[in-house]
Amino acid sequence: MFKRRKHSGLGVMRMERRRPADKLIALVGLSLASGAMLCLAGCEDSARHSTAAYHPAAIQAPTPQRPSIGLKIGALPLDQARWHTVLLAAMPPDGLDRLARQVRTAFELGEQEQKAGRSDAARQDYNRALDLLLSSGFDIPNAPTLSELFNGIMASLPAVQSVAQSAETSEPPEVPSEQKSAPSPLDEINAITSLSGEEAPAAPADTGLRTNAEGELRAVSHDLPLTLTDPVLSFLNFFQTARGRAIVETGLRRAGRYSAMIQRVLAEEGLPGDLMYLAQAESAFQPQALSRAGARGLWQFMSFRGKQYGLEHSWWVDERQDPEKATHAAAHHLRDLYQMFGDWYLVMAAYNSGPGTVQHAVERTGYADFWEMYKLNVLPKETRNYVPIIVALTLIAKDPARYGIDVTPDDPLRVDRVQPGHPVDLRLVAETIDVDVDALKLLNPQLLRLVTPSDPRFMLQLPAGKAEEFEAGMAEIPPENWLSWRRHRVEDGETLSSIARRYRVSVASLAQANGLDLQARVAADHKLIIPVTAQSQPTLGALVRYRTRKSDTVESVADQFNVTMTELKKWNGMRSNRMVAGMRLKIYPGVTGPAPVQAPVSARSESSAKTGQPVMHRVREGETLWSIAQAYQTTIEALRSGNRFLFNRPLQAGDTLMIVQPR
Repeated sequence: MFKRRKHSGLGVMRMERRRPADKLIALVGLSLASGAMLCLAGCEDSARHSTAAYHPAAIQAPTPQRPSIGLKIGALPLDQARWHTVLLAAMPPDGLDRLARQVRTAFELGEQEQKAGRSDAARQDYNRALDLLLSSGFDIPNAPTLSELFNGIMASLPAVQSVAQSAETSEPPEVPSEQKSAPSPLDEINAITSLSGEEAPAAPADTGLRTNAEGELRAVSHDLPLTLTDPVLSFLNFFQTARGRAIVETGLRRAGRYSAMIQRVLAEEGLPGDLMYLAQAESAFQPQALSRAGARGLWQFMSFRGKQYGLEHSWWVDERQDPEKATHAAAHHLRDLYQMFGDWYLVMAAYNSGPGTVQHAVERTGYADFWEMYKLNVLPKETRNYVPIIVALTLIAKDPARYGIDVTPDDPLRVDRVQPGHPVDLRLVAETIDVDVDALKLLNPQLLRLVTPSDPRFMLQLPAGKAEEFEAGMAEIPPENWLSWRRHRVEDGETLSSIARRYRVSVASLAQANGLDLQARVAADHKLIIPVTAQSQPTLGALVRYRTRKSDTVESVADQFNVTMTELKKWNGMRSNRMVAGMRLKIYPGVTGPAPVQAPVSARSESSAKTGQPVMHRVREGETLWSIAQAYQTTIEALRSGNRFLFNRPLQAGDTLMIVQPR
């Protein structure tokens, strides 16, 4: 078929101002010229292609009745309806109609994608259609066509959003890494000094260092015995080397944050204030310090020792990293050790290697004197270095300038304490009170995640002066949404639509959460509540995925998730303790214990017969909450909820549990 071109329509429009007769003559001439050009184009096209073309018989359109103007013309080979179509196409389109066509096109594409099962593509098309509407500036409620399109889009969006969310949660949740740990300075010191093969760094050849240290002992006060032995002088010398000085300076700088609190706690417990320098040696006052052996916190508690002194370790918190609680626990432990040995050097040795090790050394040698044991080499190498390191660090800390060290301590941490009463995401807290998340992490190092625990007694520390702002801001958001919702400060050029797209929420829900109209324009610097859809949270005893980091070890990951190394290796088919960065581990976080065991046949048969009805289970030796939950196909949280005493003490053999299996 011949292709009709629109030039004729344009020509007509250009000649509208001419007289009627002139217009008709021009129209006839232009039409004939266009017809001739089309014929030539058709001939050229036929010459280029060897295949035969089908030419339908010409259909003569009825000759329109026109008023006589003195010029007689024949019928034109143009369909009257197509003529009007050409004219309309050349006219500027109406803005509202053009917007409606664009929105309808995107909407229909979304419907096609949704029918084909491509929910992500459908959601993108629906959002594009919605963006076109909301950014147009038209009054949508008062424009029937646009209002109908808007309602259709809003009715279709939830379906593809729910599909996407269910797809995201079908896999076990990927667990974010906990707060990054820092190496223990003791590990670093021992690694450096062991390179020489010596028990301690080589002692200085000159006597100037000893004379200098002796002068300090006469000039400064101290409430611990400070003995200048060759091992102590060796470490004094080491701490003036480049690497040793860096360790000391880091600790002295960070000590400013915690020294007042530590001194206060030690005084409350009736202990020497110079015991503070154990924390300098153990962690350089870094709450996230982690040793190769798995000790954590300012005072480097092993997990079992921390539990012995009341430090909680769960999926959410590790109170070994709580500076004040750990200091109280360390003070109690040190006081207990002093009651056992009556000598502060033996107390330090026992704090490092355990009271059993020191007691055994006393029994073997008959000496209750650390320096005699040092000479007899009856203590572990690390413990033999531990006491001289503390004495050397104490001497330097009391008069750094004497040893050529000039450090400005950090300011003490000043905080407001609030009791949220419900779990809350630290990012929401930071956005509510306008501080960095890192500032909240610094003040709450015991938090292993970006979420506070569900314990209503938990105290969250905020920068001083922020408590009232926190209370007012959090009151605007329902507590059940504190784990998912966010806040956003509007920037220049942002709209509700662009903000909704950034956080993957609907404009309607965003507007509703903030009490705004759908077409409202938000001013820059205004703070919005973002109703983000809640993501699945790891459940104790439920499978989670964890991607390992460079610094991870089997011990550290097991400790992080409160499971045993044996369990961790079994779940992941690991035959050795070798771990590399990037491994994706399967973990069932929660209470440590043996692998899940089957419930007794009688219990299982009874429970299967009465699913949803309470079942009484008597705890046997070796059973744990984890194994019982697996056997009855429930969760540890459900067991605790149905047996409230488990919130106050651990499970014991002989306990009777009431278990309700899910229907």
